[in-house]
Amino acid sequence: MASNPGILSYWPWKHLGSFKYLILAPWAVHSIYSFLFKEESKRDLTNFFILPFLLWRMLHNQIWISISRYRNAKGNNLLVDKSLQFEQVDREQSWFHSLHHTQFQTNYCLFMPLYDYIYGTMDKSSDTLYEISLKKNEKVPHVVHLTHLTTLDSIYHLRLGFSFLASSPHTSKWYMWLMWPLTLLSTMLTWIYGRTFVVERNQFGMLTLQTWVIPKYSVQYFLRSHENSINDLIEQATLEAEKKGVKVLSLGLLNQGEELNGYGGVYVKRNPQLKIKVVDGSSLAAAIVLNSIPKGTTQVLLRGKITKVACAIAVDLCKQGIQVATLQQDEYMKISKFLEMISENSLILSKSYSQKIWLVGDRLTEEEQLKVPKGTLFIPYSQFPPKKFRKDCLYHSTPAMLIPTSLENVHSCENWLPRRVMSAWRIAGIVHALEGWNEHECGYTMSNMEKVWQASLQHGFQPLMFPNGSKY
Repeated sequence: MASNPGILSYWPWKHLGSFKYLILAPWAVHSIYSFLFKEESKRDLTNFFILPFLLWRMLHNQIWISISRYRNAKGNNLLVDKSLQFEQVDREQSWFHSLHHTQFQTNYCLFMPLYDYIYGTMDKSSDTLYEISLKKNEKVPHVVHLTHLTTLDSIYHLRLGFSFLASSPHTSKWYMWLMWPLTLLSTMLTWIYGRTFVVERNQFGMLTLQTWVIPKYSVQYFLRSHENSINDLIEQATLEAEKKGVKVLSLGLLNQGEELNGYGGVYVKRNPQLKIKVVDGSSLAAAIVLNSIPKGTTQVLLRGKITKVACAIAVDLCKQGIQVATLQQDEYMKISKFLEMISENSLILSKSYSQKIWLVGDRLTEEEQLKVPKGTLFIPYSQFPPKKFRKDCLYHSTPAMLIPTSLENVHSCENWLPRRVMSAWRIAGIVHALEGWNEHECGYTMSNMEKVWQASLQHGFQPLMFPNGSKY
């Protein structure tokens, strides 16, 4: 590969980046105008149909790319079993396949080998390599992380979609609205397909990791009409992983909702013979939040939906003598049930918004954020981040950690998290497998938070850092 390409290596519009497609705008407008307003005898249908043909070509290209990435994620028929990192994805955006990258004097034409045959540049081992790849079986993972789609355009941010989107944290982009026909089509396909699919494969030492996606969007998890179908999909994925010989299944995002499945405990109760360990990651999520609270804190306010993670955090803080305030009576009553007599005085029902440390979950409102003092620190304990309404306050990430450099083949971001950062719920499954723990962590049971936290650190996972260098 040329490290210093010549002057003709780039198209003239390369520096326009994503705006290069605006070059086509005058031609597209002229073609549509001519078709709609000119006399029928003067219409040029050939010129008009170039645009839909171009769009079809792009779609057709993406379909085959997605199929290829899907097979790579499953781990079967691999030609070269080497990891792909973010740096490779970044290079792909600017200016490339096995033998082409390992034997630099052969297979120049990549996906059009006819010309390599004609001019004698086809590598002699091409056919043999192809036949060998067909005989390779799918790699069985040790750990599976089960997540789901979030927003309607989140499917583009999967590794199966557009690599340049998948390699950056998920944020809404204006041009996604232009793709609504394709978005609608993908939504229908996920509804019709109705099966869990593999999107990512990683390697961490001797452990093979995979991420599976439930073809449901976040909004569907809040509809009672979808509860049964979602639970069926999760249970089917659990049983499929069990059949394959997977050791640990971690439940991500809303796949472990209390109302949906009792934090995943329903699947263990229905299938007591399960050998696979189901992990909801609640102990590590709580541990990360506890270690995010600044040293010397004497009071925090806990606001949001009260989950078992929230209860574990509140109980631990009260035992440390840190006062935990709540704003609503139902939150106060739910947490107080888990407190011992000695810690009850540390939990109070407050009418004040003066606390500078807020531990927040789902249901935090804009009105509440607007009432807090300047410089307030919001630390989420929920899977989803709160909407940010204050520029003069600080917002932590959802519970997550920086992954070790030895965790390979990481080339996509997990939802809104930065590069090489994983959610607590995903890391918990990996640590569970590394430690060889032989119990489930789901339902209303939790592992020891300090034990899980220390194990995570020992395996190379690190707390995230603020831009100013401080930990949280």
